[in-house]
Amino acid sequence: MRSYRRIAVVSLGVLAIAMGGCNGYVKKADFDSAISELRANDQKQQQEIDNLTQQMQQHFAAYDAKISQLAGRIRVDAVSHFAFNQASLRDEDKPLLDDFAKTVSTHFPQAVVTVEGFTDSAGGRAYNMRLGRERADAVRDYLVKNGGMSADNVRVVSYGKAENRQVLKGKSGDGGEANRRVSLVVEYAGTQAAAPPAAS
Repeated sequence: MRSYRRIAVVSLGVLAIAMGGCNGYVKKADFDSAISELRANDQKQQQEIDNLTQQMQQHFAAYDAKISQLAGRIRVDAVSHFAFNQASLRDEDKPLLDDFAKTVSTHFPQAVVTVEGFTDSAGGRAYNMRLGRERADAVRDYLVKNGGMSADNVRVVSYGKAENRQVLKGKSGDGGEANRRVSLVVEYAGTQAAAPPAAS
């Protein structure tokens, strides 16, 4: 929720200037009203994140995926794993990505998703940053081309072999598959899409 609070502070500053002009004076009633509106928006966004988390936990129960929530974000771990030194998406990982794209696109079409790419500990830092990016790109491309997600709403980032991000510290080769992965993070759920009207 930190990002929402930063927005709230900035919004209050703009509000104070707009309402008070040069003298910096804001009526208490106007200030209280602005605070109430910001808090309501904050609660609404958190509720949308909660709703999406619950839906993902239900949809992804059949997969080996961990759903966690922190600071207004949803993290879906263990989405895709890769062969050593490879960035090709495996067929067995595609059903989960299909379900992820369908869940987000159907219920939260405004959601912003970050695809995080990781590698095991073998090789140099620069090489692994590129490889992590290629893995994230492979998943992003699949979500956009096959899952129908908006390209503008799916971002990529590589953490390469960053030690603090490894599932199995220092592991590579046959023992490091858990580190060669991509995770998905929903940064902002957006507004939940309205349910379709009931058939008559």
